[in-house]
Amino acid sequence: MKEAATAEGTISKIDGSLMRKVFYVFAVLALLSVAINVGGKWLGRTIALAGHTEDRTVHEIVIGNNVLAVPSNAIRFEKSRHDGVASRLDIYLRWPDMEGYSEATRDDFNNADGSRRILFMSFEERMMSRDMSGRFAPIYSSLIKQPGTPGPGGLTFYEFNEKSGYMNEVLAVAARPGKDPFVARCLTGASADESLAPCERDIHLGDDLSLSYRFPRELLADWQQLEASVNAKAAQYLKTGR
Repeated sequence: MKEAATAEGTISKIDGSLMRKVFYVFAVLALLSVAINVGGKWLGRTIALAGHTEDRTVHEIVIGNNVLAVPSNAIRFEKSRHDGVASRLDIYLRWPDMEGYSEATRDDFNNADGSRRILFMSFEERMMSRDMSGRFAPIYSSLIKQPGTPGPGGLTFYEFNEKSGYMNEVLAVAARPGKDPFVARCLTGASADESLAPCERDIHLGDDLSLSYRFPRELLADWQQLEASVNAKAAQYLKTGR
């Protein structure tokens, strides 16, 4: 009987130890499950954002003698989302509301449905004495083939001659009373099909500041509204050197 009692006690101790181990194993598994669930959601959101951010914290970026105040969700690259001095600032905005990234506009920024609604804008110190409109008469006019082809919104499209260096591009020009013409360069052919924003234009503003912006060719028909919207947004961001 004594041996039986001893055996039962030993078995009881083994069962108790086994149960504790089983409990610890399940507890660890439960914690791992929670961690994987939380981590999975975080990773999934990170992947979904793909470098974008919904953060609207405004950063002050100094370029030359100019100060730009731009929200994080409009700044294109993560490494640029901070205050300080920079040689260049790249931003992106959705047309036509001219706002940065948000959950509601995620598909547009990711080009999910093939639509093109994003403008890419770059601020940097002025490198040329004339902007694109100012370069038409002294430079571009001698590099294009005449006559041009009529386009939407009063535009005329000109092909570049073979010696211009602007192959697979056309020049879009529209007269503006009392001002230099609206001028933009646009890619053609396969290069245009592969680009989210195949047209480009640059303007001067601020204190020796240049703003170049790229946009979908479809917006050329509304070039007056496009130009007004870009200038208005730039003025909103520019806090000094106006």
